[in-house]
Amino acid sequence: MPIAPFRQIVAGLACLLLAACLLTPGKFVSALDVHKDGTFTYSYAGEIHLLALSKLAQMGRGGAGVFTARPCTDDKTGEPRKCRESEVAQQKQEWDSEQAASSERRSRESDQMKAMLGGIDPSSPKAAEELAARLRRQAGWRRVDYKGEGLFDVDFQQSGTLDRDFAFPTIERFPMANAFITIARRNDGSLRIDAPGFGGSAGGEPWRAMIGGMSSSDSKDPAFAGLPLPDGTFTLTTDAQVLANNTEEGPQADPKGQRLQWTVSPRSTSAPMVLLKLGGR
Repeated sequence: MPIAPFRQIVAGLACLLLAACLLTPGKFVSALDVHKDGTFTYSYAGEIHLLALSKLAQMGRGGAGVFTARPCTDDKTGEPRKCRESEVAQQKQEWDSEQAASSERRSRESDQMKAMLGGIDPSSPKAAEELAARLRRQAGWRRVDYKGEGLFDVDFQQSGTLDRDFAFPTIERFPMANAFITIARRNDGSLRIDAPGFGGSAGGEPWRAMIGGMSSSDSKDPAFAGLPLPDGTFTLTTDAQVLANNTEEGPQADPKGQRLQWTVSPRSTSAPMVLLKLGGR
């Protein structure tokens, strides 16, 4: 595919990804302990990559560049010839118009990105630390260290009672962010646990497959090169009744009752899912 159309496609994808404030796990260990009385503890230790912070700011951005006249050809013979001054001037006028439109577009996309990041300007050198400081103020975030290139190393743990829905991660002032794990409480006392951030495209994260392909070492576009890929485990322990799950081995005996475990990698084809019944068995 020619470079220009490819970059236009990338820019379009960037807008879609920006709308989701795409978060992806890198190397991690995650665990969820759910008791049949509804109390729980969730933990996540490891890497979280924020695409909007490191990559979206690069997509579709080019430097001002330097004008270079295109070769002119003879209308009859098609042979190369020296361009007339009027032709060069016309080319320069068109180039200036394209540069102005590109600058306006970049400015507009930058404003949109800033709004989606809760007021944080991703082009600012202080953007990453601003976000890290915001996370440290939120309950559960015990450590947030910035490693560069949109990659954070975090230690999160939160306990409570599942009398309402739960999602991780959530970020203060972010209008939208894709969740690694969600817990939905049903009227019949059951819980549905989904971990779309820990699965493949079949698990509800179609962007993961796309990003996985673009982040390979042989990627032609530097905006996607080197993105971290998921590499970790998600473990659920519970003394509640397990109504359904999609592990390979099913529930295993555990001092806490039962244990379900998923290995997460770029080859994962489905996101972890569990249905639990709270209360007496």
